[in-house]
Amino acid sequence: MASELGKHSAIFRRVYPNLKELMRYAREVIKDSAHENKSEKTWEFSNGRSIEFGAVQFETDKTDWQGRPHDHKLFDEITEFEESIYVFICAWNRTTDPGQRVRVVCTGNPPIDEKGNWVIKRWAPWLDDKHPNPAKPGELRWYATINGEERECKNGEPICNGDETIYPISRTFIPAKLDDNPFLAGDNRYRSILQSLPEPLRSQMLYGDFRASSSPDPWQIIPTEWVLDAQRRWLETEKPKHLTAVGIDPARGGLDNMSIAKRYDSYFDDLAFRPGAAVPTGPIGAEFVRQELNGEEPEIMNIDIGGIGSSVYDSLHDQYPGITAINAASASEYRDKSGKLKMRNMRAEYYWRMRDSLDPNGGDNVSLPPGNEVVADLCSAKYKVTVSGVLVEEKAEIKKRIGRSPDKGESLLLANLITNSGSSWDDVRDLGKVDEFESRWK
Repeated sequence: MASELGKHSAIFRRVYPNLKELMRYAREVIKDSAHENKSEKTWEFSNGRSIEFGAVQFETDKTDWQGRPHDHKLFDEITEFEESIYVFICAWNRTTDPGQRVRVVCTGNPPIDEKGNWVIKRWAPWLDDKHPNPAKPGELRWYATINGEERECKNGEPICNGDETIYPISRTFIPAKLDDNPFLAGDNRYRSILQSLPEPLRSQMLYGDFRASSSPDPWQIIPTEWVLDAQRRWLETEKPKHLTAVGIDPARGGLDNMSIAKRYDSYFDDLAFRPGAAVPTGPIGAEFVRQELNGEEPEIMNIDIGGIGSSVYDSLHDQYPGITAINAASASEYRDKSGKLKMRNMRAEYYWRMRDSLDPNGGDNVSLPPGNEVVADLCSAKYKVTVSGVLVEEKAEIKKRIGRSPDKGESLLLANLITNSGSSWDDVRDLGKVDEFESRWK
């Protein structure tokens, strides 16, 4: 009987930052039952079994896995991978042990853009409503590539094709929704994050619905597709070395959280995040910022001083000359790219600046970090047009609707302020208008 456990397994994520979370979880599960080589990202067990972790961010990275056999290859968030990467790596899914089972396992949410739709095509009998012969969950189907074209076969019996004998490979699909996950089904915070997503993401992530679709809300400031496109770019972009701007959404005790966003040119790095209970005072919040920057000196540091933020600002003011206090309620002279829509206040301005930055037609080609909270936070706000300009709904209304504060999104909006389309900070500095700009944002 073939062994169900992998003797030599490899687990893949598209980018290393996402792989780190899997490795952290592996440490919790494996504990002392295997030896970890952190530099090689491997675990070696005393019984000869091994697990290797890898990231395949770019198309050229797939050759790093050429000729490296694993009897189990596992892809997490398969829709983030290009089909060419997946197929290439699977070519070395093999073993010399006749008693060892060989297989590929993929997990993932429904695709969020066209690039991930190859998954629906590859598992069409389970996912495509128009498939002529639909399959039941868990049902085995058999496939073989004949004359360069993949075909579905009746069963797993060998096929004679000229002088060649071709052996079909089985494939199946097992659907799942949040309630099927024994580790997350009872996590109401995670459920609330998924429930706060705009459709069709809400149905895709909450219920695993590959067929979900919807029309966009015309009053949603930042279109969901634009954010998803920016997250896809993040997976395929190298982080620049120069720290351009930092956005800080402070917290001081309470239920809200403190979030720090760092921007490297048009690339937004992973967010630093702490619960409000861990930031009881302004000086502690300032220390969190200093630790996160770790000696880096941004050109611009924008911090929300509404309510509790002023204490963090005061603690950082003397150490970071580029820091600017942002009052969301203060007046704004910013207009959208068309020049027709005026912003009523700074809150409307930094939302609309992000919209303009993400616009696929003439935007800044920014890259946003992955995560459902980022999507929900940036896409939850709605607006209306008044005689005095564009007005964004109050933060309290957003919190009421999504069940929490959009802290991560707020820090991203602040990091995007000034340094995007419109007037760059270099333009402001070169024109000698620093005092004018800073006075307007304070």
